[in-house]
Amino acid sequence: MSTLQQSLKTTFGFDDFRIGQEQTITQLLNGDSSLAIFPTGAGKSLCYQLAAINLPHLTLVVSPLLALMKDQLAFLHTKGISAASIDSTLTFEESQQITRDVRSGKIKILMVSVERFKNERFRQFIESIAISMLVVDEAHCISEWGHNFRPDYLKLPRYRQELNIPLVLLLTATATKQVKLDMARKFAISQEHIVQTGFYRSNLDLSVLPVAEVAKNQTLVDLIRHQNGCGIIYVTLQQSAEKVADFLQQQGISAKAYHAGFKDEVRKQIQQDFMQGKIPIIVATIAFGMGIDKSDIRFVIHYDLPKSIENYSQEIGRSGRDKGNANCFTLANLDGIHTVENFVYADTPERSSIEYVLQNIRSEVQNGQWELQVLSLSNASNIKQLPLKTLLVQLELLGVIDAKFSYFADFKFKFVTPKEQIINLFNADRNEFLAQVFSCAKMKKIWGEPDFELMHSRFNAPRKRIVSALEYLADQQHIVLETKKATEVFSVNIAALNNSELVDTLAHYFLEKEQAEIERISKLVAFFQSDRCLTQQLAHYFDDQRAPINCGHCSVCRGQVAILPYSSKHQAVSSETTALAILQLQQHFSGLKSTTEHPADRLSIDTICRFLSGMSVPLFTRAKVRQLSYFGVCQYMRYAEIKAQVANCLKVNH
Repeated sequence: MSTLQQSLKTTFGFDDFRIGQEQTITQLLNGDSSLAIFPTGAGKSLCYQLAAINLPHLTLVVSPLLALMKDQLAFLHTKGISAASIDSTLTFEESQQITRDVRSGKIKILMVSVERFKNERFRQFIESIAISMLVVDEAHCISEWGHNFRPDYLKLPRYRQELNIPLVLLLTATATKQVKLDMARKFAISQEHIVQTGFYRSNLDLSVLPVAEVAKNQTLVDLIRHQNGCGIIYVTLQQSAEKVADFLQQQGISAKAYHAGFKDEVRKQIQQDFMQGKIPIIVATIAFGMGIDKSDIRFVIHYDLPKSIENYSQEIGRSGRDKGNANCFTLANLDGIHTVENFVYADTPERSSIEYVLQNIRSEVQNGQWELQVLSLSNASNIKQLPLKTLLVQLELLGVIDAKFSYFADFKFKFVTPKEQIINLFNADRNEFLAQVFSCAKMKKIWGEPDFELMHSRFNAPRKRIVSALEYLADQQHIVLETKKATEVFSVNIAALNNSELVDTLAHYFLEKEQAEIERISKLVAFFQSDRCLTQQLAHYFDDQRAPINCGHCSVCRGQVAILPYSSKHQAVSSETTALAILQLQQHFSGLKSTTEHPADRLSIDTICRFLSGMSVPLFTRAKVRQLSYFGVCQYMRYAEIKAQVANCLKVNH
């Protein structure tokens, strides 16, 4: 028995490696950075876990979700492997203990979110630690051309260089050839160290059912009544999750809704009940799934079209992980296509908005630094928060700005333990300092706000020390501490900021991204309407050439080629109505000139199109545009059609 197999047996209790695992681990232990692409549920995590215990120093794992981290930590602890995460749920003391354990070498695996690297205190700490390996879970988030793109992931190659980490392991279940090569290039992983085990899963039966919108609920009930075991139903919108779950309950079917709009504890409870079999069916948005390691899911039903082929494959991949048969159904029509497309168009910043952000940096930079509160800049620039974060990362990669640290602008506290009692808990130096903090604070009834400026001018007290003291008192439950207005601080390269081509570069980047996303949607529709084996096509899409040409367990192989209907015969909105809607919007903004930086004469074609299609953007929320009668009047038209009509109306009126 090899040393690795011995390690597998003694630590994890497994007799044999699954396909691809041993090759990946051997490469890592030979010092070769690797990319492992295994299907969902095929044992990706074991690759880093087994490698980590055979490497001399710390393994740092970047994971996109807290739930994923917690599940993996629980598993590692059952195997006696010392692992921890630094995350927002920890108390100050717990966090301090973990940093001590990492320093002493007691902890072998440390899990963090990518956002943790923005924290200057964490960066200082991690720079002082010897790290053997960086692991990036859900690594497709690195590629702009992948789905679930996370802007901060783009900075990981740079963090790896700064921290001088010799070895990298990228893990994903879904990567097209383009994404695979993009990920490997960013971390200088050579072709021969990409381990791809094949995408084909013979136990999943795939069916595409063309269903008119009005018939969906009945079709859903009929399908569920013919299934055994537990399942997940995926919908696009949060309100749909609740509506469909309510309908199923009325039909006597035990089901619960799940989406990101629920409070954390509610989501946790629903997830736990599903994992334990107390709730057999979950109706969920895509917020549900990552980190769900339930092996006996027998069916997945897409009530609405998924966002992309990648999302579809991830979502169906959550079924049948125990190798038992599972059924995957898509209730498909083209009614929701414009909704999915509109999410994409609403995320593309307008050129004027990009210019606004650059001007904001120029006008607010002080001593080479720029401070930003994402929410307020999102509102002022009319760029949604996620695209704004993407824009900021692009500015970092172009060398225009560089993230330094972040802090909370607003603090307030109230006493749980009486003030005098708190002061008397500490030695002379500390109780004098706390007495100063409390005496300088602005107290309003029961809440007080620390006065950082007064503390600095009177006692030369650094802000950091005051914040640390308040955090400690909150951790010890002597006070309740509330923080608001997270502020990020960047250094600014003025020469790069004033580059005349910068706006063009950024606008082009976002338009390319928009086109790639729209192309992804059209590929999804083509896939569902294809007359070629669905399973074989899926495998091919993810660059797996080994699947059979005809699987024999999909609707196409059964001779049921889907032609997707537009079930609702919505009329295109007339030019006259469009012209009236544009006029209403212009008049509304004329009345708001004093309160908005987007006066009526600067309403762009894109802003008008977004109004007509009922999209949600910060400007509309701030200006209370949703209450106007024509908001969303063209919601059933494709964006390109709306744009052509608006351009025509504006031409006629000028």
